[in-house]
Amino acid sequence: MSELTLTVMRLGFLAVLWLFVIVAVQVIRSDLFGTRVTQRGSARRGAPDRPQRQAAPPPQRQQQQPSGRAASRGRRGAPTKLVVSEGTLAGTTVALQGQTITLGRAHDSTIVLDDDYASSRHARIYPDRDGQWIVEDLGSTNGTYLDRTRLTTPTPIPLGAPIRIGKTVIELRK
Repeated sequence: MSELTLTVMRLGFLAVLWLFVIVAVQVIRSDLFGTRVTQRGSARRGAPDRPQRQAAPPPQRQQQQPSGRAASRGRRGAPTKLVVSEGTLAGTTVALQGQTITLGRAHDSTIVLDDDYASSRHARIYPDRDGQWIVEDLGSTNGTYLDRTRLTTPTPIPLGAPIRIGKTVIELRK
């Protein structure tokens, strides 16, 4: 082989090696620090969707009102807040107003979890048409637990049942 060919091969190998190192550092950075700033900007563009989600449940509730006493009884016992009972955010309360609540390490989550065992987009809690609240794991690595049971499908949340994500425990309360 000529000296030129050998030098070009060495430089090519060095370029591929540096490309690998740069990609590995980016993956580690995104895992440690969450989403990039550019993704936060796209989340802001998505923010107008949230009021639409908030606006959707009230018409459904209005349809339920004429059904009589059963609907009003369900609302009296319905949870009104989400409370973090354990973890770094213990004591945090989020009012339930019919919107989807996202949980995870991502900066655009409703509840941002500073927990090594939480994924960027870990879980979400949302109301169904009957006014019941549902918890869904969003494909997290370490799982979401409802009363010591790992969730595999969207599951209704009983009042006061603990939802565990890593070291954080969340409950629905009146």
